[in-house]
Amino acid sequence: MTTTDTPPRREVTAGRLLKTAARHSYDPDVDIDWDAPLAGDRYFHPPHRSSLYGTQLWERMSEAQRIELTKHETASIACMGIWFETILMQMLIRHAYDTDPATAHTRFTYTEIAEECRHSKMFARMVEKFGCPGYGTGPVVHHLGRAFKALSNGTLTFSATMYVEEILDALQREMMADETIEPIPREVSRVHVIEEARHIHFARDELLRQWPKLGRGQRAVSRLVLGVVVYLATTRLIDPKVYANAGLDVDEAVRTATANPHWRESKRFAARKITTFLGEQGLIKGPGRIFWRRAGLVD
Repeated sequence: MTTTDTPPRREVTAGRLLKTAARHSYDPDVDIDWDAPLAGDRYFHPPHRSSLYGTQLWERMSEAQRIELTKHETASIACMGIWFETILMQMLIRHAYDTDPATAHTRFTYTEIAEECRHSKMFARMVEKFGCPGYGTGPVVHHLGRAFKALSNGTLTFSATMYVEEILDALQREMMADETIEPIPREVSRVHVIEEARHIHFARDELLRQWPKLGRGQRAVSRLVLGVVVYLATTRLIDPKVYANAGLDVDEAVRTATANPHWRESKRFAARKITTFLGEQGLIKGPGRIFWRRAGLVD
């Protein structure tokens, strides 16, 4: 095991987050009423966040079909969350392997791993409750994720974590405040938002600590790989099989969603905060910026 010097600020941050975790942690198996029936006539996320909202195809759909679409879209985004949280847990274990176990920093790392495990179980149970299939990222992205979790450095671990968690956070904050949608996705969003707030804070602190230590070449590689991760995560939020399961023509729906300015704006809305932060830190430039632009997140 390799031990490292522990900066006081790092320990202060971890100690504060551990206290917060002790006061505000949830067991989704107990704290969410999974036996409550679905309403059946409510959207599963705000309709204006649907990938097809505002299009002619959306206008042709019945109200029941629109609701069904949001159900499958919510399930797809949750499955993308599971995919990334599984990667994150492995990266955090690698991070903890090289830190001093007798520190608050390492204890919080293990605390976050435990919470991410519960989140993945919670998302999986929600998808099952919806009666939806387990959506995936596709074989290419799946195997690229395998390489990323094995090779990422600290900067990539925490910048990618912040990106994925921030976009989920923005969408879920909106969901948890919307009393017109189904209660279960609202409750899942509430639990995730509360616990992820400390994970985002932890990742932000580590990124600000580690990024300045990288050399010029390491920074260039980190920017490029981060851009690829952002592109893949953003463009795979909605599995095309969602459209088939909502009774739509897949090719038409994919073309429509890709060209839909409302959907592009929703993705920008979700990523706006983290895009601004990472841009200010110098992580969105060079060749990697091309992937941010192709994802529709920067001009």
